[in-house]
Amino acid sequence: MKRIELFLCRSALLLALLSPLLLHAEVHEYRLDNGLKLLVKEDRRAPVVVSQVWYRIGSSYEHNGITGVSHALEHMMFQGTEKYPGGEFSRIIAANGGSENAFTGRDYTAYFQTLEKSRLEISFELEADRMRNLLLAPQEFDKEIEVVKEERRLRTDDNPVAYLYESALAAAFQTAPYRHPIIGWMADLEAMTIDDLRAWYRRWYGPANAVVVVVGDVDHDAVRRLAQQHFGAIKAGPPVSVRTPPEVAQQGLKRVTVRRPAELPHLLMAYKTPVLRTAIAASADWEAYALEVLAGVLDGGYSARLETNLVRGQEVAASISASYNLSSRLDGLFTLQAVPARGKTMAELEQAVREQLQQLKQGEISAAELERVKAQVVSGDVYERDSLFYQALELGLFETVGLPWRLTEDYVPQIQSIRAEQVQQVANKYFHDDGLTVAVLEPIRQ
Repeated sequence: MKRIELFLCRSALLLALLSPLLLHAEVHEYRLDNGLKLLVKEDRRAPVVVSQVWYRIGSSYEHNGITGVSHALEHMMFQGTEKYPGGEFSRIIAANGGSENAFTGRDYTAYFQTLEKSRLEISFELEADRMRNLLLAPQEFDKEIEVVKEERRLRTDDNPVAYLYESALAAAFQTAPYRHPIIGWMADLEAMTIDDLRAWYRRWYGPANAVVVVVGDVDHDAVRRLAQQHFGAIKAGPPVSVRTPPEVAQQGLKRVTVRRPAELPHLLMAYKTPVLRTAIAASADWEAYALEVLAGVLDGGYSARLETNLVRGQEVAASISASYNLSSRLDGLFTLQAVPARGKTMAELEQAVREQLQQLKQGEISAAELERVKAQVVSGDVYERDSLFYQALELGLFETVGLPWRLTEDYVPQIQSIRAEQVQQVANKYFHDDGLTVAVLEPIRQ
């Protein structure tokens, strides 16, 4: 049996075995009177529960002068309320055998805990308290903002590839807020005050702007009652809204060169593309799924085109990857990143990548290529849904970027429905210089 056929059979078997238990588990949706949305998914394979609180606020809601405020506020959410002083939140979760953390994205900020199922009420009590009662003490902010600045230095300023990516985004997006880094520009972090955080917290942290997601060994109606008990009394507050400036039409190829201390040069090519939310608005939702398949055709493992042709074939690239994310609030980027092979120039590498894209647009995409990508999608989705955390994350992510959570169940069938001509159609539509930013890292030897 061929490898691809064996892979398909194994994926189909996994899907058949697991789908009755978790792929089609019902999601129960509730809305409290104060506007808070609650999503509960029962998964009784282990006596564990994952609880996540998502706020519709991230770096794409920020403007010049306060970039990084969403991420800084995430740090301060662990610094205490009057009822639970700084450090108590994490101590209580740990004392109950749980784990907890948080993350900030471009379109959301999320807080999560994993606990034994009988401890869910502890999570709700703590999260409801800090939803509206955060102290935001100036002395704690003075310490925490230094932590954030050091995080920026380590993850971006001292990381040449991350710095290149940040520079590419700032060039690719001229007016859209995705040009801002999630962690913020250093000048804004230096100028940030506790009053900036207080205003941000009052505006965006409230039940009407939150989604609570619970997945695990629970009863959905009991979770609803628990949510009403702890979150229901919180006042909704004024409605929140934001006017996001649209991205202006790009009029030609953009180029960025970054010179940083680094071991290796790096190439990043970023094409402007729609995401699922904007594709749906344009009555072309299939385009987002076709772009997902396109990323798999180019970079879906050892037998994908870029690896086969540019790393092992022409030996022009030492490494290469392609990436696309359909679950964002605003239009995004399809990116290709590569490191040239020893003795190859950046110009040769870029030309080789362009030739591969041209061949994809004009040539044929074989049935075997499509089946390989679809098999990977099916098996990957099955394994991811085996995780309680991932199931909750998927629901919260879709809801906070403006997509109905029900679309999470459509992902695999939509990918499986994509045809070769649709993949070529989106490649021809979006892989052109008027939507392209090319960023190059030139190493400085020290």
